[in-house]
Amino acid sequence: MVIKSSFDSLESQDIELSSEQRSKHGNKKRGGIKSCFLYCSLYPMDIPTDDLINCWWAEGILGEHDTYEEAYNRGITTIRSLVDACLLETHEMDFVKMHDVVRDVAKWIANTFGDDHTSVFQAGIGLTEISHIKVSASVNRISFVSNKIQCLPDCFTECPETTSLLLQDNEPLVKIPHEFFLSFPALKVVNLSATGIRALPCSINSLCQLRALILQNCNGLKELPPSGNLCNLQLLDCDNTRLRCLPQGMDKLTDLRLLNMPESDLESSIGQGFFLKLSSIEIINMMGSCLGSTSFDEISSLHNLTSLFIRSDSSSIFNRDHTWMTRLKRFHIEVGKTSIYIPFNKSRREIIVSKCEIFSSREVSGMLQFASHLYLEEFMGLRKLFAYNSFDGLKSLHVESCSCDFGSAEKGSGHQIDPLPNLEHLSLVYVDNLKIVSDFGHLKFSKLRRLDINICDSLTCLFNVGGGFAVPLEEITISYCEELVELFVQCSSSQIPRVRKLVLRYLPKLGTLGEPWEHLEELKVISCHEIRKLPLSIQTSNNIKVIRGTPEWWSQLEWDDDNFKSNLEHCFTESYW
Repeated sequence: MVIKSSFDSLESQDIELSSEQRSKHGNKKRGGIKSCFLYCSLYPMDIPTDDLINCWWAEGILGEHDTYEEAYNRGITTIRSLVDACLLETHEMDFVKMHDVVRDVAKWIANTFGDDHTSVFQAGIGLTEISHIKVSASVNRISFVSNKIQCLPDCFTECPETTSLLLQDNEPLVKIPHEFFLSFPALKVVNLSATGIRALPCSINSLCQLRALILQNCNGLKELPPSGNLCNLQLLDCDNTRLRCLPQGMDKLTDLRLLNMPESDLESSIGQGFFLKLSSIEIINMMGSCLGSTSFDEISSLHNLTSLFIRSDSSSIFNRDHTWMTRLKRFHIEVGKTSIYIPFNKSRREIIVSKCEIFSSREVSGMLQFASHLYLEEFMGLRKLFAYNSFDGLKSLHVESCSCDFGSAEKGSGHQIDPLPNLEHLSLVYVDNLKIVSDFGHLKFSKLRRLDINICDSLTCLFNVGGGFAVPLEEITISYCEELVELFVQCSSSQIPRVRKLVLRYLPKLGTLGEPWEHLEELKVISCHEIRKLPLSIQTSNNIKVIRGTPEWWSQLEWDDDNFKSNLEHCFTESYW
């Protein structure tokens, strides 16, 4: 059988450790890539990558690792190996998939070869209750994923060797019997995500070996029972629940590595010294809680922390030494209540500052120096920010609803040094008094690739590119700038940026786009009625692929050559936005 052969030929039954890890861990048990594969068969269809890796990690089948991040990276490598062996398929973002035939073979292997992998597979078959399911006392893993289970039995078969219990995606399940978890004393993984549960029984506190408790998307869950006995818990994921306070005894979970809490404010239940007791924590996601300066100070002392996602309403967190942030590999920190929509990205280093003044004198908090993505809304002190500081690591800057004097440089501000030497993306929304983008922060834009401008009423042009000034722009989007009359001033054809995509919307005074843009691939023009000629010529139009606009605008364009228009007809696509 081909699938069994692929399984047998997996590179190694063990997930190898580095030489450094082997010296640390000696001959401790290592995880197996085959065990990882067999675990995938517990899921019926799409498998969330993070969920899968977290279960592997909690079960101990990813090998011995000093940190969660090491284990997670090993999990990603393992998934790639299984995909390369055609035993898993990549599916959408952050998901993998196991083909039905492969799953059937995996079940057969799991229950035929060796007791270590004995499992109960009852996933995605429409179960409404499980009291009739026969379970061996020696079963290792139990999966009731994606059913319609409405209730669990008060008394379940004793399963002293079961390490994983997967009950996620059973929306009708509202209540768990008080003594249910007493039947599974060896559990390491409990997943109840996307169920209708409103509370957990106190018996879960008896699971002393539990390492991962996953409760994502339990929209009715409002409270957790005391958790002080879960001394081995390393992962607690309560994202998108309705918890109103932290469980009693949570400060005793000293081995916790990953804490993911819901979008609700739990600050009132966080006692002083709480974070100091979580000395092993590596990832904190408490975006729903508005943490004060005391909590922030405690978090800054967590030496194992690598990922931080929090919100604070206190600008006082800026007035501190932030050298500790060099330990963070990724973070999302919001200061003040923002109205900017920012898609959550757990892999970036981003800071959002809204409605606050962070200058006490001529110095800006060092905290902003560590961001790769910075969002400033109704920000006071914008001019000083760039006059007295350099942000070498900043890749993206979004400024919204800010007003500033963008005139001549302040005396002694040292503008010969580019404050944003590595900026690649600049976004300006509702920025008052800015007439020329070149004046913004006196930046050199030496690496700027993308520019987005929206509703900047004073803007008259983008760049004055005379004197050898060059901007390596590739994408430009401009919308609702009523005073914009031209894009580039003093511009020769050799100084035109190598723009590939140009989007122009509702620019009533923009009448010309200047010299031909020979690198242009995509052009969109909406409600820019004064633009009568394309920034193209027969000689420079080889790269254009798409031209979008209204049919009325297209029909009114002026052409130097009728053949040129006919050559571009196939590129035109009707668009009203």
